[in-house]
Amino acid sequence: MSHPSQSCRRAFRAVATGLLGLTISAGVAFAADDEEDAPTAPAVPNIYLDLRTTYATIPAGTLGLGFGNTSLSAAFQALAVRRGATLPTGLPAAKAIAVDLPMTVDVSDRVSLYGGVSGSTADIGGGWSTFDITSWNIGVQADLHQQNGGRIPTITLQSTLTQSVPNQPGMTNSFNNILEFDYALDEDETRGWLAGVQYTTATIASPFASIRPNTVLYAGGYYQWPSNWKFTGRFGVQSFGGAQLAGRTLAEPFTQPILRLDLDRMDDNDNRLFGITALIGWMPKPSYQVTLRTPLYAVRN
Repeated sequence: MSHPSQSCRRAFRAVATGLLGLTISAGVAFAADDEEDAPTAPAVPNIYLDLRTTYATIPAGTLGLGFGNTSLSAAFQALAVRRGATLPTGLPAAKAIAVDLPMTVDVSDRVSLYGGVSGSTADIGGGWSTFDITSWNIGVQADLHQQNGGRIPTITLQSTLTQSVPNQPGMTNSFNNILEFDYALDEDETRGWLAGVQYTTATIASPFASIRPNTVLYAGGYYQWPSNWKFTGRFGVQSFGGAQLAGRTLAEPFTQPILRLDLDRMDDNDNRLFGITALIGWMPKPSYQVTLRTPLYAVRN
């Protein structure tokens, strides 16, 4: 069996190489697509710290999952595995607060690269843990196709690799992929329909523990007012395969509904100025998440 740090380094190199290849391929394809009509790209891309603060409640016997937020999931999974041996009756109900600090660069209107660290604190019985840096992540978001008034919807792929810290037995690696289809109903793309799938895999640096994949299938829509406030709703089904530790069930598998509501304040160039997200996922008991997004721009075009 490989040493955990070696496995993580190999995973990091493989994913980083894949993301770089995706970005280069996307850039070449995008440059060739509608080259004559493409607007001139700004000399300096958007650069900002996409600050996100999340509060979540997690019912007993499950792990923190849902749309995105792999930093909270990775930290909670690692904490649950490390404490699993002292919890013979299973995981208790939990509360958690996470702060994500990914530095984001909008390379173009089609491709964004990001990477950073996340800190969290959790209460799984016995009080809140110390707030510490609990994971790091890198990722890319790319429009593989843009609708631009056509019949084929915009197709967006987002991939994020998240690793919990510290680097020790029980740490987790999560790889989250979201493929979303956005069909705009008007030329300005202020209203439309959404559909997509999110697939998350996680590995644990322990021969005694395993976490099975999590899948979310969803559909929804959005509407943006002339005041640049934008509302987005997504409803779907989440299916989690469960988790085991030393031959016993750490988290039960389930297939249950999930709902996410977003309210964002945009500027005239569709840069997010503020956002709030509310999420309810049944696991099968409801889990609640509220996220505030307050991006801090170094450069905003």
